[in-house]
Amino acid sequence: MTPRTPQDPKSQKALGSAIRQLRKKKGDSLQVLAEEAGITKNMLSLIERGEGNPSWATVQGIAKALGVSVADLAKRADAEK
Repeated sequence: MTPRTPQDPKSQKALGSAIRQLRKKKGDSLQVLAEEAGITKNMLSLIERGEGNPSWATVQGIAKALGVSVADLAKRADAEK
């Protein structure tokens, strides 16, 4: 079995920052975006602060709720680093 790659805190913070910026641009509260993405407000808050480790399905749900592709979300996060 291949060892798991450790999480990169900078990447997690960058993803969270990109999500927060898009959420604010859209004018959504944490609660509204979380409901649209199918996650809890607490989970979204953790992700935005770079403290959560979202699954692929969660990232897809957030991107869809924000009206962007996962690829666009990843590009924005990469630009944040």
